[in-house]
Amino acid sequence: MIIKKFTGKNENEAKAAATKELGAGVVFMNVKTVKPKGLFSFLRPSTVEVTAAIEEETDNPPAKKPAAEPPKEAPKPRFKDVIVDDEDDTPAAPEKKDDIEAKLASIHSLIEEKLSKEEETFDPADEPSPISGGKNEVVQFLKLIYNTLIDNEVDEKYANELLGEIERMNRPGATIDYLLGNIYQKMILSFGQASTVQPSDEGPRVVYFIGPTGVGKTTTIAKVASILSVSKNKSVALVTTDTYRIAAAEQLKTYANILNVPFKVIYTEEEMVAAYKELESCDYILVDTAGHSPKNDDLKANTRKFLHALDELARKEVYLVLSATTKYKDLKLIADMYKEMDDYKLIFTKLDETGSLGNLWNIKRYTDTAIGYVTTGQNVPGDIQSFNPQTTVKQLLGGK
Repeated sequence: MIIKKFTGKNENEAKAAATKELGAGVVFMNVKTVKPKGLFSFLRPSTVEVTAAIEEETDNPPAKKPAAEPPKEAPKPRFKDVIVDDEDDTPAAPEKKDDIEAKLASIHSLIEEKLSKEEETFDPADEPSPISGGKNEVVQFLKLIYNTLIDNEVDEKYANELLGEIERMNRPGATIDYLLGNIYQKMILSFGQASTVQPSDEGPRVVYFIGPTGVGKTTTIAKVASILSVSKNKSVALVTTDTYRIAAAEQLKTYANILNVPFKVIYTEEEMVAAYKELESCDYILVDTAGHSPKNDDLKANTRKFLHALDELARKEVYLVLSATTKYKDLKLIADMYKEMDDYKLIFTKLDETGSLGNLWNIKRYTDTAIGYVTTGQNVPGDIQSFNPQTTVKQLLGGK
């Protein structure tokens, strides 16, 4: 499939340019208004950008079958085992084919409903498309999936990658069930298992939580501490290196008192080493760090020092805490900045404050980093779950 973008003064002009280059069989997948940028941009009119697609013609089209030969049955979906992580850190059982098909049912029903509505409202004069005169269900399916992903704020680059994957899966006679099942499975496998906090073989596991201000880092640490201390009956200590915000230290101290676990405020690398040796009997030491912007070099250097203070002593994990409501462009800047300090895994907060989960897919694809937890509110110890790729993919594809 060829996918290209065309611009014009208005939608009709942009579509005409696409039709002229790609031919009458072009399918328009997205239309958006592009505002001018730069100095005196207010003097220039907006333009319209359309994303157009067309099937590539093969040099050797398949020969027609003899009339007497009965048509082959459409290929049935084949599902590989998908592993689901759980909060108990026990090996997860493979998801059964029936379970996957059940989860796909609501998405498929939604797709059928949308396709039916598009058929009812479709006017061949609206756009030159192979749909007119005999709707191509697969093309409509591709268009619907693309628009659904864009509506969920999946970046165009990654939406097009997924369309390319669907196209490669497509073959003569393929059903919507087959294509949907394969793209659902591929997205789940791309997300991977949730990477939750793991126990240490020897000594306490030191878990650092890093991230910008305002993402709910301190509350998230309290939630993870509750899971480990209350649900899993592990000994936990809470430590903060955030000496810049008194309120953050006091908040974490309050949670430590409620959980009845040790709490320490750390000012230097030497104090971090001393605290580790003092808390060696614990199973976990959870460390809060100061949030800062990518432009604050002093705080960046300070965070980097603490992250590496125990490299010779302890087994550690680092979680970058991000808000699902942050713009993707800003998330990339944050991810790049912290990648310079250390390797990390991801926690997404504030899923309850957005209706679009595209940023989870965007940052997973951008960083190729595992996601550990997601949070959905302020309640402690509730409102936190191990990341569930099945639920997330279902929502990204239009399910509830």
